[in-house]
Amino acid sequence: MVEIRKDYFSDKLSITLPDRGLKPGQVITQKSDKCSYCAGNEEMTPPADLVLVKRGDTLLKQTDSEGDVVKNWAVRIFPAKAPVVAPNAPPSYGDAPHYSEPAVGYHYVLVATPKHDQPFSKIDTEQWTNILASLQDKVRWLYSQKGVSYVLVYVNSEREGTPVAVHPSIQMVTTPRVPPAVEVEAETVQSSLNDLGVCPMCQVVATETGGPRQILATDFFLAFAPWVSTHPYEYWIYPKRHMTSLLKLSQKEMMDLALMLRSTLGGMSKALDSPAFTMVFHSSSEKKTTKQIHWHIEVYPKRGQWTGLELGGGIYVSETTPEAAAQVLGASARKELAQLVGIR
Repeated sequence: MVEIRKDYFSDKLSITLPDRGLKPGQVITQKSDKCSYCAGNEEMTPPADLVLVKRGDTLLKQTDSEGDVVKNWAVRIFPAKAPVVAPNAPPSYGDAPHYSEPAVGYHYVLVATPKHDQPFSKIDTEQWTNILASLQDKVRWLYSQKGVSYVLVYVNSEREGTPVAVHPSIQMVTTPRVPPAVEVEAETVQSSLNDLGVCPMCQVVATETGGPRQILATDFFLAFAPWVSTHPYEYWIYPKRHMTSLLKLSQKEMMDLALMLRSTLGGMSKALDSPAFTMVFHSSSEKKTTKQIHWHIEVYPKRGQWTGLELGGGIYVSETTPEAAAQVLGASARKELAQLVGIR
């Protein structure tokens, strides 16, 4: 049974997937070499309920119908084949200290490009805009579904050009409660708004703008290395104006964010030799009863293994300072931006 379990003492949560692990005597078998996300292999995935197709200068939204999949697509969204949550999870609950609740939710995959060998760092700004627009549409729909408290959007990208590299895709997983990491941010913002009347995240943006940790600034967004980094060369992207959700992006802001993502991911790839990375969207829940945050994106390059300090103590060791990381990433990202906008 898929369920959400809560830690004995803290708010830490775990989603258990009892049918995914190895059984006694079982060994890991090699997976198929055929990528189900590539163009031409659409029959290998569940039917897509949002497909973006380009016809000349026009973008069309379509869906797969039974036995008839949409071809020549730009972006494709469908239910995950092996979801970590399920809309029909059994309504079973456990009492403390073994508290559990059903992992009710939806898990969707957004395939960011038809090309398997086109990493996120090389996706052009026009396609990034298409990705963000499709993401907005699907996240908005997910929030309209019953039992959805939060939609977590994230990317797990492996090192470019390696045998384990996966097709560029974005995961959307809904949860029946706000994740602890976002809840902590929301509580901090709410407390500051109540006590001081200011958003602490807006203060961070103002403080980091033009400072030693700034990586790149565009018209509407700021990228910077955070004062406390949990990963070497970690960076965050914040909208300059107070904005609670990625659903609030205007078309102009979306195009600007596309430019920011392409520049910083491209810069990171060149500066750090195409590292594996995780990217997470922290956005406010669209449920009216939930506290709000200043939405943003966090990017974590994977450059080493966590040790007991990180895993057991919550104390993070970084191989470089955020200021030095910002210099390296900033120089590379600015070169990417200059090439993208035609500045030599």
